Amino acid sequence: MSSKIEDLARANVRALTPYQSARRLGGNGDVWLNANEYPLAVPFELSQQTLNRYPECQPKLVIERYAAYAGLTPEQVLVSRGADEGIELLMRAFCEPGKDAVLFCPPTYGMYSVSAETIGIEYRTVESREDWQLNLPAIADQLDNVKLVYVCSPNNPTGNLINPDDIRQLLEMTRGKALVVADEAYIEFCPSASLAGWLKDYPHLVVLRTLSKAFALAGLRCGFTLANAEVIALLMKVIAPYPLSTPVADIAGQALSDQGIALMRQHVSELVATREKLIADLRKLDCVEQVFESDTNYILARFTASSQVFKTLWDQGIILRDQNKQPGLAGCLRISIGTRDECQRVVAALTLLPGSPVSQEQA
Repeated sequence: MSSKIEDLARANVRALTPYQSARRLGGNGDVWLNANEYPLAVPFELSQQTLNRYPECQPKLVIERYAAYAGLTPEQVLVSRGADEGIELLMRAFCEPGKDAVLFCPPTYGMYSVSAETIGIEYRTVESREDWQLNLPAIADQLDNVKLVYVCSPNNPTGNLINPDDIRQLLEMTRGKALVVADEAYIEFCPSASLAGWLKDYPHLVVLRTLSKAFALAGLRCGFTLANAEVIALLMKVIAPYPLSTPVADIAGQALSDQGIALMRQHVSELVATREKLIADLRKLDCVEQVFESDTNYILARFTASSQVFKTLWDQGIILRDQNKQPGLAGCLRISIGTRDECQRVVAALTLLPGSPVSQEQA
């Protein structure tokens, strides 16, 4: 019977491999450095006791506070179930399955392809250049029937910002043809690089944001789409009637208070200091070929024997994210910045690997 049920499903869904999130991949670790989460919980108290009522579709306080935080008007802000829902809402509003396409530039975030496949929209990829910047001539050649171009900046998993001049050129070449979607999930770690201020000049720019990273609220599932009012009005036609539960809106409103934003900024400065120490420590190790600069809460490093490193740390309860399968990232692992102690555990475990100076001295 079950095989007949599967036959009823859409062909593209039958063939789909679901997004392999860090939680789905699992592991039995106690040092979770694979999901780019903030390492410590931030305490909140629920203040809304109206769970018998449906929530507002777009909670007024959350929208107003995020607009103020982003330097925009409330009409330019949409709140959703994580930025992942924003990625998908844009496809549902702007792309006709079987006709339109989306484009993105690997190595990058995996949900762009999964959302396109789920909805049944063609996706095109233009690999980044060796420095992980946009290959603009190659993008220009691929823009026929493309409605959405996703650009992750800072980029996951490489950790680098995309050159703003290149984004400007991309915005010029797509004007009147496609939307450019800047995924700024990690922008709190380099706030001056945000493109939110560009919305006034580019009606076809969209910016995605989240509370999952710097705001330490990955478990809340709360994200934002920033765009001009015309785009937001179209997205409101396809969003679910009640995308945010009352407790989510309650906590999001608190996180976006002046006090909540100040706490987030304090956490960011502490985490950046931990990141720079981890980069310096890793660069001293023999098993590490290269540690890339980062503008985020994670780092990408290339190891001489990455699968051995990944497994050895996994066996010790330290869970990293393997990036070997991404274009140009052979030998690379992504390490989320944990607490000072957690990062120290990573360095200590790597120091004991065969071939490292300390382990040879001990032998």
